[in-house]
Amino acid sequence: MIDLRMGKTERYIHELLDTKGAMLFSLIDPVDYPTGDDAVRTAKALNEGGSDAILLGGSTGAQGELLDDAAKEIKESIDVPLIVFPGNIATVTRHADAIYFMSLLNARNPYWITHAQMLSAPVIRSMGIEPLPVGYIVVYPGGTVGWVGDVNVVPREKPKIAASLALAGEYLGNRLILTDTGSNPRAQHSGPIPNEMVRAVKSMISVPYIVAGGITSTTELRGAYASGADIVQIGTAFENGSNPLRRARLFSKVASEEGMRKLRER
Repeated sequence: MIDLRMGKTERYIHELLDTKGAMLFSLIDPVDYPTGDDAVRTAKALNEGGSDAILLGGSTGAQGELLDDAAKEIKESIDVPLIVFPGNIATVTRHADAIYFMSLLNARNPYWITHAQMLSAPVIRSMGIEPLPVGYIVVYPGGTVGWVGDVNVVPREKPKIAASLALAGEYLGNRLILTDTGSNPRAQHSGPIPNEMVRAVKSMISVPYIVAGGITSTTELRGAYASGADIVQIGTAFENGSNPLRRARLFSKVASEEGMRKLRER
């Protein structure tokens, strides 16, 4: 059932999950591309390849003129929602459709749980950006977000901790839950969120569940959906790939197949 408090982008997410069963989100961090034009071209390719939303942002540096210019050009080039994935209170742009209004549920520092949100809320409201209430959980190794966010990372072998954090996030009012290993977790020999943890989180919550971090192959993507992810969020795989359009099409095909399987099993 769609909550009447929802804005256009959140309604879009629920409607697509009702009709497709699964979604693919693609993340662009403009800092990680040689030029702004490269970031825009990649976003266009990901849109053409079947991504259901384009995320824009990152843990460090994606702010100010760089973010505004990228958001404006990407928004003019795609026909799916553009959602900001903020790294701090400066990662806000009026050129996006929506923003992950995130509470970092396992941060040690309360700044990342409520203080940054208090500082940014009036700005987001004044810009007319739709806030998406996201409970954010960082799993080992945590990457840049783990360091910047002073996170008490969830051990990979402790799925019940992640599941309990997710349920607490839902009870606190988050209408989306996101688990993330941080950027490029393979550099620390860990890989994506374990499927056992995905299953544990999904079994505890009733809101849409987003899985992010470290998924680079169709096998890993299929495993995440099969284990319970409603939405999979991918960034590094597109940054490092030589043909983002081809990869987006492959990943979108998996999302469509797994989504149909989910709908049949309801």
